[in-house]
Amino acid sequence: MSPKLPTIDQILNIAEFYGMHLNEEDAASFRGLMAGSMASYARLDELAEPKLPVKYPRAPGYRPSLEENKYNAWYWKTDIKGSGEGPLAGKSVAIKDNICVAGVPMMNGSRVLEGYVPEVDATVVTRILDAGGTIAGKAACEDLCFSAGSHTCATGPIRNPHNLEHSTGGSSGGSAALVAAKEVDMALGGDQGGSIRTPSCWCGAYGLKPTWGLVPMTGGMPISYSVDHCGPICGSTEDIARLLAVIAGPDGYDPRTVVAKVQDYVGALSRGVKGMKIALMKEGFGHPTSDRTTDEKVRGAIAEFSALGATVDEVSVPMHYDGPHIWTGVILEGAAEMMIKGYAMGNNWSGYYTTSLQEAFARGWQSRPDDVSETVKLVLILGEYMHRRYHNRYHAKAQNLRVLLRKAYDDILDAYDLIAMPTIPFPATKIPPADCSREHYVDAALNMQQNTCPFDVSGHPAFTVPCGRVGGLPIGMMLVGHHFDEATLISAGQAFEQIGNWQSR
Repeated sequence: MSPKLPTIDQILNIAEFYGMHLNEEDAASFRGLMAGSMASYARLDELAEPKLPVKYPRAPGYRPSLEENKYNAWYWKTDIKGSGEGPLAGKSVAIKDNICVAGVPMMNGSRVLEGYVPEVDATVVTRILDAGGTIAGKAACEDLCFSAGSHTCATGPIRNPHNLEHSTGGSSGGSAALVAAKEVDMALGGDQGGSIRTPSCWCGAYGLKPTWGLVPMTGGMPISYSVDHCGPICGSTEDIARLLAVIAGPDGYDPRTVVAKVQDYVGALSRGVKGMKIALMKEGFGHPTSDRTTDEKVRGAIAEFSALGATVDEVSVPMHYDGPHIWTGVILEGAAEMMIKGYAMGNNWSGYYTTSLQEAFARGWQSRPDDVSETVKLVLILGEYMHRRYHNRYHAKAQNLRVLLRKAYDDILDAYDLIAMPTIPFPATKIPPADCSREHYVDAALNMQQNTCPFDVSGHPAFTVPCGRVGGLPIGMMLVGHHFDEATLISAGQAFEQIGNWQSR
């Protein structure tokens, strides 16, 4: 059905919203001027848009029972076979539930998308299937991915395999839990503030946030284009290398990837760290919220690179402390305008639009706004307030400051191969009780990103490697490298992994 011309009353209502003063004669005049544009919209209805390919047959799968879903980490289970040969042959892969898999329900952790079934495969899904991988299902995630805890998911809290009372971290909590529990070999996560690295760190998995623009997000639901990343979560550095090699590289539907530079990630596994220069960043430690034992163990883990032939020096990047403030300015208004008010995809994007996702989210969001999590409500209300009151000033300033933040890290990387620090400054926290206060609920969702979110803004690749336990829970060491130099991170991660079992540290 083609769109209809607005009525006189609708035109007057819109004019009033924008503070214009029109009378009925003015509105009628504008209505007549709109007829030409409406004819273009009518023609658009007659044209067929391109669809992302769906190359492999599949059954729709099923929602697993509680008995089959011990950690509440699955949203949906499937068994979609790929080509049967290639670098991922024999590997089972969980897909974060903000990424489209054709014919399989997608909820993105939120009741407002419940019932949506995509008709397309995301580019990364097609690449995994082409490489011989098997899609084992959709991993549960946080409500619209706006939480770094694991308690905002509409299907219930995602539980840490190391202690069911504790958070997996988020928003890719299901992906990390399934890998840590060895229910799948590999998983895909998304990272806008730490959402690959946080759950990987807290669950004892390996998680790599690639350089911004290396892995396409085509067919995934974004939060904010300038900080959206997709990457691998695995049980070993070797599997990180293999999965990254498959999903990385330019995609004509995602203009960010035009700058992508792919390396030999599998070949990097054997390079070691001899001769590398590693910068231990002072500002990654000693946050007001830092756990002293975590700091000490991560320092000790970084120091072990010296015995492997690397040089380790302590450096200072004072602007790291401003990274979370810059990230806040970028993502709050960005998410409110693009993800929520922009109905999942925003506008003026020159890449691929998953139009069915936009329509489903618009219907769900507008009809059930009370059903989103408290973190999403906070983002929308504060983002809209800042937009109305300060007219995009702070978002724009934060976007400009990202250049200086990136340079601050690059100045260190001019002299070093990578930067090292704790991924999260403390081990996994307890899942808040269902009747907790809103303040506790929100704090538990957002209080751990001091070291992770700055690198979403700067775009540097960041790799969390398990390096020990505190109170029986995993902790992680984060390695940060040059843009499009994931190979060096993989070399260092593999060298550290081969020292010995991190679980005994």
